[in-house]
Formats: sequence, C-alpha cells, structure tokens
Amino acid sequence: MAKFPISRRTVLRGAGAALGLPWLEAMKLEAMTPQAQAAARTKTGSPKRMVAMYMPNGVHPDMWTPAGVGRDFQLSPTLAPLEDLKSEIVVMTNLWNQASRGGDGHYVKISGFLTCTTITKTLGVDINCNGVSVDQIAARQIGKQTPLPSLELGITPVSTGVDRNVGYTRVYGSHIAWSGPTMPLAREVNPRLVFERLFRAGGPQGNTAKQDVALLDGVMDEARQLSQSLGQADRHRLDEYLTVVRSLEERLERASRPEQSSWKPKKALDPAQKPAGLPKDHAEHVRLMMDMIALAFQSDTTRIATFMFGNEVSNTNFAFLDGVKGAHHSISHHMKEADALRQYQLINKWHIEQYAYLLRKLRDMKEGDQSILDNSMVLFGAGIRDGDKHDPHNLPVVLAGRCGGRIATNRHLVYSPDSPLANVYVSMLDAFDTPVERFADSTGKAVGLLA
Repeated sequence: MAKFPISRRTVLRGAGAALGLPWLEAMKLEAMTPQAQAAARTKTGSPKRMVAMYMPNGVHPDMWTPAGVGRDFQLSPTLAPLEDLKSEIVVMTNLWNQASRGGDGHYVKISGFLTCTTITKTLGVDINCNGVSVDQIAARQIGKQTPLPSLELGITPVSTGVDRNVGYTRVYGSHIAWSGPTMPLAREVNPRLVFERLFRAGGPQGNTAKQDVALLDGVMDEARQLSQSLGQADRHRLDEYLTVVRSLEERLERASRPEQSSWKPKKALDPAQKPAGLPKDHAEHVRLMMDMIALAFQSDTTRIATFMFGNEVSNTNFAFLDGVKGAHHSISHHMKEADALRQYQLINKWHIEQYAYLLRKLRDMKEGDQSILDNSMVLFGAGIRDGDKHDPHNLPVVLAGRCGGRIATNRHLVYSPDSPLANVYVSMLDAFDTPVERFADSTGKAVGLLA
C-alpha cells in the first residue's frame, strides 16, 4: 500500500498535459453521499461502466442463435469467437423493438435502437427520435463524476442528405446516442482526436505532431514520484498502464506519419499507383477505437460509451477478409443466395471478433482482485435481424460483463416471441445503480438477466 491514500480523482500533471490514473489499491473513496457512492461504485470500490456497441445491416439469421437454453448452451458459428468468454456473456433471443416495426428498412431501426421509440419521418429539418437513449439516462445520474459524462465513437462520419428511396434524412443512420428527442450526440471518428480528448488538459499544445502526441513526456516526472510512494502491486499496475498509453501513442503516431516507419518496400513503388484519396485500414481503425474505450475506462475518464461499427446502410468493403469480395450492405441483401449468405456470415463473425477483442482487453485490466470487465456491461447488437428482410423481430443481442456482480452471465436467455428490448434496458439501468420504473414500452425487468 501507499504511505498515504490517493484520491480516485488524482491525475498526473505536466507541461500542458493531464493523465488520469488507473484503479490503484492505494485509492480511497472520496467523500460522497450514500446515493452517489451507490451510483458510482461497486461493493469493492470500483466504478461500474456501460458500453453499447451497434453493428449495422443485421446478421445471417441461421448462424446467430446458440443451441441450448440457460447455462447449457453452445455458441453458434457467428458467436464462436466468444468461446473463451462464454462465462462472461448473456445471449438473448426473441427480443424486439416494437417502435421500429414501421417506417423504412433501416433508419427507424438504428436511431431508435437505444431509445426504443419511433423517430419522426423527416427530410432533415426537424429530426426527432422522441426519446432519450439508455446510455444518456445513466449519464444524467453519474456523468458528473468523471471528466467526460459519456463518450460517443464511430468509424464513419455523419451521413448527410436524404435517402430518396425511403424519404428519411441520412442523419438518422449515424446516431444511436440521444441526450434529448432532438439532440443526437456528436461522435468522434478519429482515434487520434479521441486520445487527445481523453488525456490532454485542454486542446493540443503547440503545432507539431510530436507535441500533440507525446503526452507521457509531460507527466513522467510526476509518475516517477508517485511510483516511489506506492506498494509493489500498485507500482506494477501503474507501469503496465503507462506502457499501454505509450504503445497507443506510438501506434497513433505511425498511423498519422507512415513515412517515418522503418519498413522499406522490396520494390520501388510506381507514383502513378498512388491512391486518389487517403487510404484507411478499416480493421486497424476499429481496433484503435476499442483501445480508446478500454483506456477511457481504465483511467476513469468516463464510465459510459457508445460505439458504431458503421452507419446504417453502411457499405464498407470487406474484401480485406478472406472469402469476402464485396460491400457490407450489398451483401446483406443476399436474397438467400448461398455465396452471399456465406460472405454475410463472415462479416458478422468479424464484428464479433472485434467485440471479443474489447472484452479481453477489459478482462485483462485488473482492479484489485477483479477486472474492469467484471465491473462493466458491454452490449452488442443490431436494430434488424436479417438484412435482406429488414426484420426487427428476434434482434441479435449479446451482453457481456457482470457489472459488479449484478448481471447473471454464462447463459442463453430465450424469451417469448417479441419480448420488449426495453426490458433489457430497464435491467441494465438497475444493475448500473441508475434505476427507472419504466423505459419506453418496457413491461418490467428482463427475466433471468439480473443476479
């Protein structure tokens, strides 16, 4: 233990930089009201976290649902990447968002995914989701306890214009987090900017890439001083954390300045082959965003996050996957053609692999005798089941993490057909210590989800 207890709000400070700390055994609970402590801490003193992750365009329906019920279940081909995390997850079958049953094929499903409400049909002047998303219900109660009330992330910039096929503004396809009926929350899609937002005291200092990225250089002296006052376990935890931060800084630097890489081509490149635009590695982009969420939680910069793998109707080209040779939305309209269905399932499985990547990172981040995953809820889902049918019934939904012992994991919960998705959100809010009596069309808590 440290010679003196350390406040949970302690940060490392240096020239133009401030870096939040991970959980340490030496940290003490700040003076708070009993209600605030209940909302912010588990019984072990660690904060609870909530993530909602959205995948566009639905799933191959025959490759999603596990076999078996309750604890006696086997993961499906699409969910197979979660095998080593099986004890940490709950798969839920037969949920739907009743409010999304009408309207177009996509936009009503995505914008209402976390609100369970029906959006107003508009060309863009008067957007309205007619509700508040579940993440923001939680943020209203505990968001003031962290530097950022919540963190909204995505991969693709907000879509603009009107989808003339259905008469909806494309803006709806870019948002799942709503702080109010007419207030979709802006998402950050640049991982470098997310990193700077999380850990810099203000805006980036100076005008060079080195100054903008090398955050640790400004706080290392204070980190060394702090380390001298910590016990062995805390010193190890702090060193591990700083190593992760440095690794992310280096990755972001390489991504933004590829010409500085030590790699050299075996053959000179033809300048005529230069791409017209800036090439983007979609897989690395997604992984960096997963790392940002994990780092935000580890530093307690925020406890609530949402992430969109893509805007609805996303047509990201997944040719980087072996066996896939097309774009996501196009492939999702498979028309039951065997090869299209095969490719569709591979894209679904890739998304689950990224979900599993985040879960493992959170599992490996320790807080005392627990992990950050133990104290989190990480929701993965889509607003439609079969992308070819735009089917809102039996949504693909997985929840991971025990949220401080409040979620009963390692099970497949099969509800009666068309059970409200909103019931899951009522249970999640209860587990997060931000309870509500009702959410949208909820009829109660989701049976079997809470421990």
